[in-house]
Amino acid sequence: MIEVNNLTASPVDKKFLEKIAGSILKKEKKLDKDLSIALVGSEKMRELNKKYRGKNLATDVLSFQYGDSGEVAICLPQIKKNARRFAPLEITGAGEKDKKKKSLTGFNSTFKKELARVLIHGILHLLGYNHEGFKKTAKEMEKKQNYYLKQLE
Repeated sequence: MIEVNNLTASPVDKKFLEKIAGSILKKEKKLDKDLSIALVGSEKMRELNKKYRGKNLATDVLSFQYGDSGEVAICLPQIKKNARRFAPLEITGAGEKDKKKKSLTGFNSTFKKELARVLIHGILHLLGYNHEGFKKTAKEMEKKQNYYLKQLE
C-alpha cells in the first residue's frame, strides 16, 4: 500500500507520486512493502533532520525504515528551491532566435521533475541503496536513480 499525506497548503498531484512509487516497488520486486510519503514544510523537516541526523536545517528528503514498511518525508519548500536552483539558465545570443537553454549542472529541472527525483532517491534509500561512504554504492544508487528518472520522460 502506498499512502501520500500532504501536510502543507501546496497542491501536489498525489497520483503522480503514487505512480512513481508503485513503479519502483514493482520493478524492485518489493510490492509487499507499505510506503508512506509525507509532504512537509521547512520547519517540520528541520525538526526531523535535527532529531534523526543531528543537523539543524531543512533538507529535501529523509527516509525512515520500519520493518517491511517505510516513510519518505519530502520538504516541498526545499523542492521548490532545488527546482529554481537547477533550472536551465537562459543564455542569449545576438537575437531572440539564438536563445538557448543550458543548465550548468546538466540537470534541467522543474518542480515536478525535482519532486520525482527526491521521491525516487528516498525510496532507493528504503530499499537499501546508499550514497554515503562508499564510491561504489554511491555510483550504483545514482545509476538506479537516473534509470527511474529516465522512465518518466
